[in-house]
Amino acid sequence: MPSRHLQVTGGDGAALRSALDDLRHRTGVPHAFPASVLADAVRAARSPRLPAEDATHLPFFSLDPTGARDPDHALYLTHRPHGGYRVRHAVADIAAFVTPGRPLDTEAHRRVTTLAYPDLRVPLFPHRIGEDAAALLPDVPRPALLWTHDLDADGVPTATHVRRALVRSHARLDHATAQQRIEEGTAEESLALLRVVGRLREGQERARGGVSLPLPGQQAVPHGDAYRLAFRPPAPTEVWAAQLSLLTGMAAAELMLRCGTGLLRTLPSAPHGAVARLHRVARALDVPWPRHTSYAELIRSLDPREPRHAAFLQECTALLRGGSYTVLGAGAPPPDHTVHAAVAGPYTHCTAPLRRLVDRYTGELCLAADAGREAPEWVTAHLAALPAAMAAGERRAAAVERDCAELLDAAVLWNHVGEVFDGHVVDVDEDHPHEGTVHLASPPVPGRVSAPPDGPPLPLGEPVRVRLLHADPGRSPVRFAPA
Repeated sequence: MPSRHLQVTGGDGAALRSALDDLRHRTGVPHAFPASVLADAVRAARSPRLPAEDATHLPFFSLDPTGARDPDHALYLTHRPHGGYRVRHAVADIAAFVTPGRPLDTEAHRRVTTLAYPDLRVPLFPHRIGEDAAALLPDVPRPALLWTHDLDADGVPTATHVRRALVRSHARLDHATAQQRIEEGTAEESLALLRVVGRLREGQERARGGVSLPLPGQQAVPHGDAYRLAFRPPAPTEVWAAQLSLLTGMAAAELMLRCGTGLLRTLPSAPHGAVARLHRVARALDVPWPRHTSYAELIRSLDPREPRHAAFLQECTALLRGGSYTVLGAGAPPPDHTVHAAVAGPYTHCTAPLRRLVDRYTGELCLAADAGREAPEWVTAHLAALPAAMAAGERRAAAVERDCAELLDAAVLWNHVGEVFDGHVVDVDEDHPHEGTVHLASPPVPGRVSAPPDGPPLPLGEPVRVRLLHADPGRSPVRFAPA
C-alpha cells in the first residue's frame, strides 16, 4: 500500500542532503552490508536455484519510476481467445538466491524492508542480488514466480495459478515513456492492454467499496537560497500497474484462505477520530467535502495535479495506519479479521520481494497452495514470528518517513522564520489542549503549534493565524505559535 514518496531534486540541495546524511547517522540505519553477506551474495548470484519451466518466450515488460534500479516484477497482457483477458505477472524469485540460515537470510531478517530516503534507498539486499542477479532486468533470463490471472470481459478473475518459471523481460519502461506510447497509439498490444485492464480493475475496486490513493510524489526543489514544495502526480500507468499488483495480492490471499495456511495483510476500518481529522485537513486546504460524500467518492474526485488536493492525499495515508499481518493455520488461533479495509477484501503482500521480507514467505505459501502440497518447513517455522518482525521493520520505515517529511517541511520554511501564515488547527493533544498541529494553507505543510498555557486552548478545526518560530532542517522541526 502507498506511503509518502519524498524526493530531493536539483544539484543545489547539498545542505539538505547533508542533513539527510546526519539523520541516517543519528538513527543508526544499517547502510553497509557485512562482508559475510556480500560474499554470500556473490555465491548466490553465481548459482541460483533455477526452475524447470522455461517461459522466456513470453515478452514481459517491467514498468518502474524513473531511476528505479530493482525491477522485481514484470507484466504480459493478452486477449483470451473466447473473450476476456489474461494477465501474466512475473515476480522476482528471491528464494532462488536466499538460503535459509545463511548470511543473506539473516541480514534480510535484520533489515526487514528497504528504507526510502528522499535522496537514496537503503536496500534489503546487496546490489549484486537486489539490483542485478535477482532483478527482472531486460534481455536476461531470471527465475520468477509466474502468476497467471484469467479475467472476464469486466475484469473479474475467473482463474488464477502460480508456478516457478524462467522469464525474460523484453523491455524496461519508465512510466512517462509507457504513458506516451499508450496515448500516441504506438504501444504494443500488451502495454496497450494495461490501460484497458487497469481501468476495468478500477471499476471492480469501486464496485466492492475499495479505495486506492493516487499518491503524488513530494519534492523539495531548490529555489534561490531556499526550497519550494512541489508535487508530482502519478501517471495513469502507475495507477493501472498498481491495480494489477493489487489483483495479485488479492488472488494470493484467496489461495491462502482456501488452503488454510498463510499470512494476510489486514487493516481495520479507520476510527472516527482519524476521519474527523481528515475533515479538518480538508477545510484547512480548502478541499470541498460535501456532507453526504463518502471518503472513497471524495478521493476519486480529487486531482493530484492540484497542489491542495495533492497535499490532502498525502494526509490520507494516516488512514492506512494500524495495518498488521494475520497468520492463518500453523498453530495460530482462527483470525477474527481477514479483510484489508482499503482493499475491501482479503489481501497480502507478495509482489515486492526485493524490498520486503514477507513477500518471500507469501510467495512460497502460494506456490504450495496452488500445487496442493505443504509449504516448506523453513516457511511454516517462521510464520508465527513474521508479524512481529514486519511490525518492527515497518515502524522503522515509518519513523524514517516521518523524520524525512519533517526535514523537508523545515527546508521549505527555514527562511520564513518570524512570518505569519494562515492555517487550520487539525489536531489538539487530548491531555494538553494548548498543544496541537496546524496545517498551513500555503505552503500546504503541517507543523506543531503551541499556545500560551495561560491563554485559551487551541481552537480545534478552526482557522488560525500562526507565526513560524523554528524551522531548521536536521536541527529543529517546524514549530508555530498563535500570532
